[in-house]
Amino acid sequence: MPRAFPAPRAPSPARPPPGRRTPLSAASLEGRGGGPAPVRRDRAAGERVVGLGRKGSGGRRAAGRGSGTARHVLRVLPGVLIAAGLAFDLLTPPSFTGSPSFSAAPLIAAPLYTLWATAVTGALAVLAVFLLHLHHGTGWTAQGLTELATMVTVAGLALLINRVVRRSGERLASARGIAEAAQRAVLPKPAGRVGGLEVCAWYEAAQADAFIGGDLYAVQETPYGVRLAVGDVRGKGLGAVEAVAVVLGAFREAAETEPTLEAVAQRLERALAREGARREGLDAVEGFTTCVLGEIPPDSEVLRLLNRGHPEPLLLYGNGDLAVLAPAEPALPLGMADLGGRPGRAQQWAFPAGATLLLYTDGLTEARDRAGAFYDPAARLRGRILSGPQALLGALSRDVRRHTGGGTTDDMALLAVGRPGRRWQERSRVERRRAVPVVRRADDAV
Repeated sequence: MPRAFPAPRAPSPARPPPGRRTPLSAASLEGRGGGPAPVRRDRAAGERVVGLGRKGSGGRRAAGRGSGTARHVLRVLPGVLIAAGLAFDLLTPPSFTGSPSFSAAPLIAAPLYTLWATAVTGALAVLAVFLLHLHHGTGWTAQGLTELATMVTVAGLALLINRVVRRSGERLASARGIAEAAQRAVLPKPAGRVGGLEVCAWYEAAQADAFIGGDLYAVQETPYGVRLAVGDVRGKGLGAVEAVAVVLGAFREAAETEPTLEAVAQRLERALAREGARREGLDAVEGFTTCVLGEIPPDSEVLRLLNRGHPEPLLLYGNGDLAVLAPAEPALPLGMADLGGRPGRAQQWAFPAGATLLLYTDGLTEARDRAGAFYDPAARLRGRILSGPQALLGALSRDVRRHTGGGTTDDMALLAVGRPGRRWQERSRVERRRAVPVVRRADDAV
């Protein structure tokens, strides 16, 4: 849940003074202790993290590998059961029978195989029972005919189960397709580069098989520079998704037209007020959204942030130093203007080349390990040198999974924006100059 009343916190310096290094935390990203963590340089993460990264979750990926192995074992199990039933029936006295194995084979095949493969499995089980009774000379006895009728009934039930499961699977696939379409509409994947900045986003919904929850992010190039937002809507479920759509729609419109971040925040306030007026019950009076609004002007190495009750962003420098961008004065979340208090003002920090801005929701800071300890991104990232936003989010998502031992219990959105180094900027300018086509006039041709 987002925090309604953020505790005051002294502002951290945006950039370490020249000639001095920020002391490194004893807690490295690997969780080692016993002294300052050395500055480490990481290679770019080898996993794709852009867009909605829920499928990139390592806990779920590990679970997917485990479930995939179990599914493979189950797919070969019907054949194993039929073979085991034959061996048991042939190697034991006639009073013993392998009918339980024959009956289980088509029932296991029903949810895993196609209709044709399930029918073949059932036919093989029926044929095996009939041949075994012929072998024992009991094929036309009451016992033999009863077991054969039982197997035919089980095979027919397996076909029915297969049909029901297939229809349910088709409906689930359709629902997932609709959910993915809604995901792309509400939280579209940001481009890798926006306004000359490197951008990477990662999202994970806490609810199983969900694609979107109550967290949001947005990156947009505007006449005032690159503007961005990361927020957390109160609540979960469809109500939170509706509020996310309202906030993002208002932000995309206001970011293009409003000259200041304060004006953008006021537009979001009005949009949430309209949304609350049409709601009923508790959401009508207690709906709010914590949010950080950012602005990176063009041709200027500065960053402006307006924090409305949200976790403080982090600024990672190219030399491994880290600054916590805490607001000088805490402000109430969006949607709580009726309680009074100052609406908050934007603050400015230096955003030099090679630095990366990290914004996140409280799903990151509230991730706990088995002992109940919260995840501290500032302590875990201080001293790390990571080659851009994608490497940062890749390392961070892996470390969170190691910390929690799997998935998270709350929605989590991460947004990293990096200003490329000066060498990359010079190379980009040279490449753009080389890419300009040279047009020669006809009278200049020799």
